[in-house]
Amino acid sequence: MTGPLDPDRVRALIVGIERYDAGEDWALPGPARDAVAFHRLLRAAGVPGHRLRLHLAPLAPYVPDVPYAPADHATLRRVLVRELPAEPGDVLWVWWGGHGVLDRSGGLRLFCSDATTADKVGIDLDSALTRYAGDAVAGFAEQLWIVDACESFEEALNFRDPLPPQALPVGRRDLAHRQTVLRAAGRGRVAANDPARATGLFSDVLLGLLAERTAVLPGLPDPEELFPAVRERLAALRKEGRTLQHPEIRLQSAERVEILPPAVPGDAERAVSPLLRAVEALLAYPLMADPVERQALIGQLSTRVTATLPRHTKARTEAATLLGTLARRHPAALWELYDAVLALDDAPALKTELRTALRELEAQGRNRDGHG
Repeated sequence: MTGPLDPDRVRALIVGIERYDAGEDWALPGPARDAVAFHRLLRAAGVPGHRLRLHLAPLAPYVPDVPYAPADHATLRRVLVRELPAEPGDVLWVWWGGHGVLDRSGGLRLFCSDATTADKVGIDLDSALTRYAGDAVAGFAEQLWIVDACESFEEALNFRDPLPPQALPVGRRDLAHRQTVLRAAGRGRVAANDPARATGLFSDVLLGLLAERTAVLPGLPDPEELFPAVRERLAALRKEGRTLQHPEIRLQSAERVEILPPAVPGDAERAVSPLLRAVEALLAYPLMADPVERQALIGQLSTRVTATLPRHTKARTEAATLLGTLARRHPAALWELYDAVLALDDAPALKTELRTALRELEAQGRNRDGHG
């Protein structure tokens, strides 16, 4: 684009889903608050409020201080298929925070607020991107899609029924759109959330980086300048043991279609140890942030395990001590711990990562002791 951008030519679809019809097991504190924070950034950059479509499903006690629309499937599908494409505009921002899953064909499904365990309604992200990259959408030559959602494999979550087809209608492909897509988790990985601060780690990083680039807003930042900074900050969080995710960026335009390489090509990070992965998977459960709930968890284990177990006030120290002790002295009790965690919180995405991490930790112990 040439010349200054008129903020009135900017549009945004901003979605933050914390509460699902599936119930408390799907509760996800953070996405609604992150969405409101992003909404504030664009408003501060001069975009009129009526150009920003804010769709939320907040968890109590959070009450957004801005008007918003619902985030159910029918509403969001109507916006994506009918309403947004009919609007004139040059720049489109899409911000989506909530639960997601990679379906068996490799497409990312983003669940809507009315999803239940028996009816997992959602938006097929790949078909939405295809629709907005073709003649079904006349405007929005410049687009940035930011998605903070898990990309766990559908088959790993043991759904009773496969996900139903939910593709959006698409038109004919053309060369009139430039799309940049930022995805938080990476294939097969969980997008970490900080329940104590009620924010997604990826969203928190993006909001901070965008706040440092307010001179560019409401136009789109240079993705090849922005994304190395995203990867650098997520790499730091991985080294701290706070997440395992590897964000992805895809660029698509008339000139190129590619996924950007790592910020420092060839600089491979040290593989995450099984203990670190298990600690992170356990800390992903909100109950670990509460000393009373941690005590309830420990109380579910047999006394032969807990009799000599040292206790700590810090959640991370306690998780590392617990898992390390079980792996060394009572490897079979790792699954006793797994059952105890699920008895208190049977969150589908979290239990898949915990199960995988505990298997790795158990296998490491067998190999170390000469049994693997």
